[in-house]
Amino acid sequence: MSSALSLPDADPAPAAQLSGASRTLPATVAGQLRERIIQGEFPPASRLNERALCDLLGVSRTPLREAFRLLAAEGLVQIEPNRGAQVVALSEANIREAFEVIGGLEAMSCRLACERATDLEIAEIRALTYEMMASHARRDLPSYFRLNREIHERISLASHNGLLKQLYDAQNARIQNLRFVSNENRQKWDLAMREHIEMAEALEARDADRLAGIMRQHLQRKCDAALRTLQPPAPDSG
Repeated sequence: MSSALSLPDADPAPAAQLSGASRTLPATVAGQLRERIIQGEFPPASRLNERALCDLLGVSRTPLREAFRLLAAEGLVQIEPNRGAQVVALSEANIREAFEVIGGLEAMSCRLACERATDLEIAEIRALTYEMMASHARRDLPSYFRLNREIHERISLASHNGLLKQLYDAQNARIQNLRFVSNENRQKWDLAMREHIEMAEALEARDADRLAGIMRQHLQRKCDAALRTLQPPAPDSG
């Protein structure tokens, strides 16, 4: 049995190719905007200025507006007639409900993954956890979060339930920014890393109860952290 995890101290393209690229451009733009929203560059309720974004991303307004529509379908952006697009701001009730749902979906994925995951899938999740530990040690939050997100997605895939994965993806997109900012506090980040180590160990042991329990606790902490971001800062007593 393997040892337990521990926390470490230009040629022109053919016409057909260009046609294919043009069809994927809105999705590419949507992906770039999604990452910027997740990482807080465009905070909740902020307006997405079309002219500035066209300059930033090097695209015209047509693919940008299509990207907005893709993100609106994910619940990340809302489009208002004659006012353009803005990042969705979730209310306290929205956040609680979203985390309740995603917590249930991920706990179910954990249980099914313990039953159905292949040894290779488990080994890959373990390897990603090691990579995430290295990002945590470097305090590289973007890299850490990318690996974190991939681990959660791999557990969902390892459930081998297509409908469950589809539901997970739809709900998870709405709260990615909240999951990212919850790690900006170092103490909470350290705790989240330890929980991921425990998850990898529980999955390797195929301990469904333990893994589902850790996941629910992990997501409840994320929810609590997200709700605290809605609270106004304490008045200065000085």
